[in-house]
Amino acid sequence: MTSSHIASRLCHWFSALAAPLDARSAPRLACLFLGAILARGRRTVTSWIRGAGLGPEFRPCYTTVAAAGRRTDRIAVRLVYEVVKPLLAGMSRLVLALDDTPTARYGRHVQGAGVHHNPTPGPAGGPFVYGHVWVVLGLLVAHPLWGVIALPLLARLYVRKVDLTAIDKTHRPQFRTKLELAVELVRWAKGWLDFVAAPLWVVADGAYAKAAFLRPLIGMGVVVVSRLRKDAALWTVPVARTGRRGRPRKYGEGRIALAKRAGQKRGWANGTFELYGKTVEKRYKTFEATWRPTGGAIRVVLVDEPTGWVAFFCTDVSATVADILGLVADRFSLETCFRDCKEIVGAGQQQVRHVWASVGSFHVCLWAFTMTEAWAWNRDEDALVAHRRASPWDDRPRRPSHADKRRAWRRELLARDIDAVLPVGTEHARIHELAERLLDLAA
Repeated sequence: MTSSHIASRLCHWFSALAAPLDARSAPRLACLFLGAILARGRRTVTSWIRGAGLGPEFRPCYTTVAAAGRRTDRIAVRLVYEVVKPLLAGMSRLVLALDDTPTARYGRHVQGAGVHHNPTPGPAGGPFVYGHVWVVLGLLVAHPLWGVIALPLLARLYVRKVDLTAIDKTHRPQFRTKLELAVELVRWAKGWLDFVAAPLWVVADGAYAKAAFLRPLIGMGVVVVSRLRKDAALWTVPVARTGRRGRPRKYGEGRIALAKRAGQKRGWANGTFELYGKTVEKRYKTFEATWRPTGGAIRVVLVDEPTGWVAFFCTDVSATVADILGLVADRFSLETCFRDCKEIVGAGQQQVRHVWASVGSFHVCLWAFTMTEAWAWNRDEDALVAHRRASPWDDRPRRPSHADKRRAWRRELLARDIDAVLPVGTEHARIHELAERLLDLAA
């Protein structure tokens, strides 16, 4: 196989993640991981191929990306054990975040693409977007200095039933709703994250707070935290029966109206919580209730915000207000992950049409994000932002962004390649100096 000099000394993670593929395709996927890290400009698959030095064999590279799309579950298992596992030591609670995100595509022949709701239209965007929608499972890990970071592990492509007929029967996936895909992702995570002796919690957007999602997770022993609709049909907690035959009641006899509870002046309390990396004071009200989508009791938390009250719930009635509000705030790191994956890693920019090639290229972007964060986890912060020294006006103290970490990792990969071809000796100091300047420009 033709490849660059760097590809001959790939990071161990690249080879480990590519191992589930065929022996002929695995080295090529490892090189494409490297190309995804080194790619600049528009991060298409061709940019990955150029970055990995695989130009003469570009056609098999597209086949390799599609093969990775068919084996995402196996590759994600390697990601968990090779990359993520060292970051989970000492965790008392394992927290997963779930949400869906669209990637805009263009062209009629992109398989699986359709018209979907656009959650972030922006000033010039419309309410709908044509492209793919992905249900993404992320692991929330707290860094001692940088706060909570979402590490995407696995995703599922959601295709509307009306768009499935455009895909050839040989490659057509089975139709499943977003809720069914989310349950499938959590079931996969519970089976492969069992080496962590800690309870599993899932925090999801309010769109997933439905019986089709909640009851399977509760049956698996998973605790769920999410947003609660303001018109949710809640009932009181049933009183224990004494001296009467029959099964105990699941739901109380009294109806609970959240709007009335929020409008009552009594029962509110003030508390200080750590949210979004800051200490804030919130006015809240909490109580127990029963809700049919969960099939039992839940802990409800009402929060008085400047724009109005909002409601959240947890399927564990013993959960504290700090636990619930903290996880709701931590879920925002998954939204930040979506932004970085699209703007920095380039998710959705890959110009492929086949459904499995789209799945494979999207996952390569997700896994490149996770590997970059894991690589920078124990790195010195000053080393990650060393490029700012060339911009003395950029002296604002802030934590390294994902772009900083990606640039630092790219610089290290390129430095190894340059050092391998440069002669060693004090008489070549000028050559090394010029190589360092070239390295700064390239990375």
